[in-house]
Amino acid sequence: MTAGPTTDDATARRWIEEHRAGVPAAEALAFFDGLPAVPADAMLGRWRGSELRTGSALDGLLEAYGWYGKEFLDTESVHPLLFRDSAGRPRPVAPALVPMGLLRARPDLVQRRPVVSAFAALRPALFTSRPKARLRAVEHRGVVTAAMVYDALPIIDVFRRIDGDRVLGLMDMRGLPDPFLFLLERDAG
Repeated sequence: MTAGPTTDDATARRWIEEHRAGVPAAEALAFFDGLPAVPADAMLGRWRGSELRTGSALDGLLEAYGWYGKEFLDTESVHPLLFRDSAGRPRPVAPALVPMGLLRARPDLVQRRPVVSAFAALRPALFTSRPKARLRAVEHRGVVTAAMVYDALPIIDVFRRIDGDRVLGLMDMRGLPDPFLFLLERDAG
């Protein structure tokens, strides 16, 4: 485990750009471990998300469903999953209604076109205005950093700083054997 940052902003940005198409999990974790911690207040605002493919069973899942990102209103009010509504606006979705057991057990099934289409049809029923997570500082892989703790799911998303407008997230989900990593970029709009 790394006790502190070993990667500067320019090196981190370059690494991300060079690995957008994917990277082995061990290499991605080594990079994550070299990034500095993120203070919780630096996460406030809305963020656009994209996946960093590492061979996780969940690779491609969020993007297949039209994931937009996350929104941190304050430490007690976080919208962990934003998806676009029919007008294209990012809207919070209640993650507790997502079948996490099925996602872990059969990620291949939930990425099939009929299931993705069914989710798109049901998505308006999943929209919520209530926050469904909190922002905390947690120790993960030897570093105390900002993390998003879901209210009703066994998931903690842990963040490390790439630069002032980008962070790398690692989803720590009970029962998920391989890491699932994602990039968040501050939404200017």
